Amino acid sequence: MQAAPFRLAELIGRGVAVQLTMNVKLSICIATMNRGDVIGETLESIVSQAGNDLEIVILDGASKDNTTQVIEGFRPRFPRLRYIRQTTNGGVDKDYDLAVQAASGEYCWLMSDDDLLKPGAVEAVLEAINHNYNLIVVNAEVRTRDVSKVIEKQRVVFDRDREYRPDQFDAFFSDCAPYMTFIGCVVVRRSIWMERQREKYYGSLFIHIGVIFQTLLPGNVLVIAHPYIAIRYGNAMWKPKEFEIWMFKWPRLVWSFDCLGSAAKESVVGREPWRKLKTLFYYRAKGMYTLNEYRKWLAPNVTSWDERVRIGGIALIPGFLANLIALVYSYRPNLNTSMMRIDLLQSRYYFGNWFNARRRS
Repeated sequence: MQAAPFRLAELIGRGVAVQLTMNVKLSICIATMNRGDVIGETLESIVSQAGNDLEIVILDGASKDNTTQVIEGFRPRFPRLRYIRQTTNGGVDKDYDLAVQAASGEYCWLMSDDDLLKPGAVEAVLEAINHNYNLIVVNAEVRTRDVSKVIEKQRVVFDRDREYRPDQFDAFFSDCAPYMTFIGCVVVRRSIWMERQREKYYGSLFIHIGVIFQTLLPGNVLVIAHPYIAIRYGNAMWKPKEFEIWMFKWPRLVWSFDCLGSAAKESVVGREPWRKLKTLFYYRAKGMYTLNEYRKWLAPNVTSWDERVRIGGIALIPGFLANLIALVYSYRPNLNTSMMRIDLLQSRYYFGNWFNARRRS
């Protein structure tokens, strides 16, 4: 299985050592930048269960911390680790694409750089690969940032593994697309990735979603129900752009897929989720929706005066009051709101954080 020659030539031309590893079944592809504090734990969780049929390909988007030193420390233990460091950052989508292009495996696991593989994860994926799926989705549990406590036991609540045929693509999208925004769950046949459009999704932050859902997948998809990944919650580097991502980038991407029905897309996200006042109130409580976001993203899209008053008015609600109301709501029984509560407690509008900030100023 050859990697794309023109891309490899480009990497080699920049002085990057690229060595193809033969007889590799699975390439774990990681795009990273400035994660020296956590990527060592990620690599340890992989290397501790890796065999000769696995390689690790890391594409570093010009880290300025000790990421290089941490990664190089694993090379004596795991010679099938290939580290490609760029001199400039090309964005997470392009970095994942380059990592897959440089990979040698028949399948690529697009692993995140701060989360952990639980024991048995590699064995389970290699077993699934033997059944010739074109896509495998690996379930995850969600843990606190220090991974000491489980917040959510399963991201996809399945009691057993589930297969989807090509004629069940809409059902697969409805059931799994919200979870699949987490790139670390995706194991894709490399040839499928390489033959599809990719550059049009640079800058979307969800290149893997674009590659998978741009058109129907040939063959069956497997979702592994057991949570073999531990997600480190609250550590995402895109947090400051959260409002733009979930209110605009994500719905724009979802509604661009012509192969999916409107009902399936609507079940995942509406075309304009920012028009829902409850959604805006939640983002206000988290500190992600202010007058700045209103002026930049919403005002140009709102035409009626009454909607302008409602939508803009939420941005004027005192943040600590919105946070308090949302926190009280999050403690209602029979609601799965653990991650919502963490977001609210980390908000600058949480009373403790707000009070400390006021006291320092």
